Amino acid sequence: MLERQPAARPATPPLLPRSMTERTPTGGWARCLSLMLDEIDYGLLLLDTNGVVRWRNDRALAELDEAHPLQITSGRLGAQLPDDAARLATAVSDAAQRGTREMLTLGAGRQRVTLAVVPLAPDALEGQPATMLLLGKRQVCEDLSVRGFARAHRLTPAETRVLEALCAGVAPQKFAEHQGVRISTVRTQIGSIREKTGARSIRSLVRMVALLPPMVPALRGVVFEPMERWPLERATDAA
Repeated sequence: MLERQPAARPATPPLLPRSMTERTPTGGWARCLSLMLDEIDYGLLLLDTNGVVRWRNDRALAELDEAHPLQITSGRLGAQLPDDAARLATAVSDAAQRGTREMLTLGAGRQRVTLAVVPLAPDALEGQPATMLLLGKRQVCEDLSVRGFARAHRLTPAETRVLEALCAGVAPQKFAEHQGVRISTVRTQIGSIREKTGARSIRSLVRMVALLPPMVPALRGVVFEPMERWPLERATDAA
């Protein structure tokens, strides 16, 4: 007696392009989701079981320059430093085979970056496991997000510059010295910013901005440098 076979499930089209160069039909779900991921200001990469990069968003494309600890060679993801390469390979293998998640910090000095290695469903990519890499941020508050926040709260240009400095971790005294103004002027501007935004302290103000959705620039494929190179001294709640 023949066993009853379960009804065949309709094939589900892939959500992402099969490669970095493939383009999906205009208006399709895959293209729509790809465009959405390009608007996320975090680098995202999709790896198959062989470590081949099958897709990456615009932010990852801009981030992975020659100085970045991660490198793509012949379509495969690797790392510049041997120790980093071994740790990355192990993390990706464990994600695909064991479903484990891991946070890695790679590189050295100013090029040091943190990334998350995240396994997807066992049949996520053409019936095979796939792994997502999420690149960490290089600064707490993105310039575009800070400026959007400033416009929303009607901050003046001078107050916006103060806010950018605070979000970069610059102490009010150092900012005053950098701008050639009195510390009393900066404290007055900080007070005005707090009044307009409802923040109780510098710490809560920076946290408020840090929680904003990161905005990407309209110009793709470019990582914008901060408008100012601020002195490396952390802000405090003294103001």
